[in-house]
Amino acid sequence: MNKPPHATSESCREQARFAWQRGDLAAAELAFLRLLEELPGDAEALQFLATRSWERGDAPRAIELLLAAHRAQPQDAGVLHRLGEIQMLAGELQAAIGNLRKALQIAPGMFVAGLRLGVALEQQGSRHEAMLAYLGAIDTAQAQGRWLSDDTTAPGLREAVKHATRFVAAGRRELFDAIIEPLRERYGRSELTRVDQCLAIYLGEQTAAPPDSRQRPTFLYFPGIPSQAFYPRERFPAHARLEAAVDVIGEELRAVLAQAQDELVPFLGAPSSSAVAAELLSASGPQQAAWDAFFFHRHGVRHDASCARCPRTSALLDSLPLVRIREHAPETLYSVLRPGTHILPHRGVTNTRLVTHLPLIVPPDCALRVGGETHVWQEGRCVTFDDTFEHEAWNRSGHDRVVLILDSWNPDLSEAEQRAVTDLVGAIGDFNRAAETARPLPSGNG
Repeated sequence: MNKPPHATSESCREQARFAWQRGDLAAAELAFLRLLEELPGDAEALQFLATRSWERGDAPRAIELLLAAHRAQPQDAGVLHRLGEIQMLAGELQAAIGNLRKALQIAPGMFVAGLRLGVALEQQGSRHEAMLAYLGAIDTAQAQGRWLSDDTTAPGLREAVKHATRFVAAGRRELFDAIIEPLRERYGRSELTRVDQCLAIYLGEQTAAPPDSRQRPTFLYFPGIPSQAFYPRERFPAHARLEAAVDVIGEELRAVLAQAQDELVPFLGAPSSSAVAAELLSASGPQQAAWDAFFFHRHGVRHDASCARCPRTSALLDSLPLVRIREHAPETLYSVLRPGTHILPHRGVTNTRLVTHLPLIVPPDCALRVGGETHVWQEGRCVTFDDTFEHEAWNRSGHDRVVLILDSWNPDLSEAEQRAVTDLVGAIGDFNRAAETARPLPSGNG
């Protein structure tokens, strides 16, 4: 009586794996061939035999076997990865790129596949796409604790990873240099020396060395300007117009608080119970901590409905020399700190812009601390500070505290430097968005 096909195939698989483990590749190959007679679409056997064909120099046969494995297991990212790798080594770059991208769509965490995609794109001459693929692979690997050093990189990949790292660094430098070059030609290179240093620090080519060690921007440090937590009022003459209009601004604020509470949103962009809020806010009493906002501008986007509701405040803000960077600034709002709320110590993104508060409603027991220096708000009197110093704010009263927040250029930047920072930050945002877009999302199969 013949054995059932399942018993025969499993016996072949066990023989193949046993021979493979002890290094007898010829015996393993014979066993996998017998397995294919029983199961013609077995992906494990097809991949092993493809590797043997490749080792013999028979690339077409290796690719043929891997294509068969892919047909048998179309959602197997490992098969697609191996197919893309062999196609790349065989010079079939377009096919390799397509299959490596499919593999990453199924399994975005396969950073080695991302590395090989970068190699294929570079060989094809698609330098920008190659840079994005390399960057995605590096970021994914490092997020998993890999490729941080030689010790965390497989020996066979070390040189490729170092090449990818150099390629990304050179590509970013070339891209951002091209953004600044027209301004160098317009204003002269000497006028943008500090911008060049700023870019070098951002790219990791130089180390930031702020004059005050308390200052630590989370994104972009601009060197060569004084470090100070609070800035003198006389550095911002336009703010006198804000203070002169405090009654008008306060009147429109009170209308918002009386009629449009539902138009206030959590400043952190999520419900107060979110993880982000939990990290940044704490409550000093029984009431839940809450930091709400009525935005006129958010990340550079104008909130037309809010501006229409407060036309005089909006018109005044529009007349001020605010920072204007696509998708970043200005940021203008009524900031409402609810009773018992403490905004915990944190740092801002860059010292190229400063934050100004115009206090509108200030109950007792409310204050702002920047770089260890405490400031008690005075209604109608602006205060401007550098939020790259660690800062915090609290409202220990039983009433809302409200300030109008706006951002201003650091007055120690020249016009040329302001223009360069505007263009550079916009370009960095474009690049980061392109890098995110280039990373495939998991396929929607579940």
